[in-house]
Amino acid sequence: MEGAGDPGYEASMLLLAVYGHVGGLLQAATPPAGGGGEAKTLDPAALIIQASLPVKLVMLLLVLFSILCWLVIGAKVLHIARARGDSERFMKAFEQAGTMQTLAQQGLSAFRGSPYARIFAVGYDEMMRMTRGQQAPLNEPQAMHVAAATRRAAALEISHLESWMSLLGTIGSTAPFIGLFGTVWGIMDAFLRIGNQGSANLPVIAPKIAEALIATAVGLVAAIPSVMAYNYFARRVGQLADNIEGFAEDIAARARLGGV
Repeated sequence: MEGAGDPGYEASMLLLAVYGHVGGLLQAATPPAGGGGEAKTLDPAALIIQASLPVKLVMLLLVLFSILCWLVIGAKVLHIARARGDSERFMKAFEQAGTMQTLAQQGLSAFRGSPYARIFAVGYDEMMRMTRGQQAPLNEPQAMHVAAATRRAAALEISHLESWMSLLGTIGSTAPFIGLFGTVWGIMDAFLRIGNQGSANLPVIAPKIAEALIATAVGLVAAIPSVMAYNYFARRVGQLADNIEGFAEDIAARARLGGV
């Protein structure tokens, strides 16, 4: 049998000691079979359910804002798409008609979604009213009256295109702050509960802070689509507004010349 002073024996004992130490560390790091050491995953539904009542009310308000935001986005997409489609068809008919009277006789019912058609109808009606139904050039006061009428019609059409956009801007600017209010309230409530429990370790603090932060996340979910949609619609309406104002001036000029 090898002695304690044998170098081979000492090396073997050292390796056994190292293996035993590593095995003990691995066993200590392994969570118990009961699942108490399992890592918790993010569950937004559980965080919302466990949140305090004020935080739940804030998140309910933000969810309503988000639903309203998407309803407005859907309505504005359809509104602007119809306005652009009907306006393109109207402009083709307007160019082919030659005179205002010819286009008016053809009828405008097929272009109800076009702001250009409504401006044309206002300008043509005012022109015919000034000339008592006669297609003749207008004098200066009559021309100024028709120009003012077409400008008012253009302003109304632009306001109609911008309808509900202010709501998107309001949701986009206020939703993050409403969510932040819910987070601040939740954090204060979490610290009060921690003080009552008398424990400030991480397993006690982390779930409460996560419950509070979910309100900010919901606020961002409501705000981000609102801001993006507002910027998109503002650009589209701005393009249409420039064309509408130019078209109103064109109708006023044509009416001044007798509808040519």
